[in-house]
Amino acid sequence: MSYRWEPVSGAYSADELEAAGLKKSFEDQTAAEEWLALFFGELLTHGVAEVSLYEEDRLVYGPMSLLP
Repeated sequence: MSYRWEPVSGAYSADELEAAGLKKSFEDQTAAEEWLALFFGELLTHGVAEVSLYEEDRLVYGPMSLLP
């Protein structure tokens, strides 16, 4: 299975997220959640306000705000 975070709202560019290495896939949910804990600040810097976690095409949870 593959997990990924999808931006839901904010003033971001999908191309800029890709170029910054912020569009990743993960083998399991734990790895995806650990990555978000480390990189949520980077996502905010690139304009992402909310994200949702997907397993393949199934919504696991979200949208979840990244704003403090």
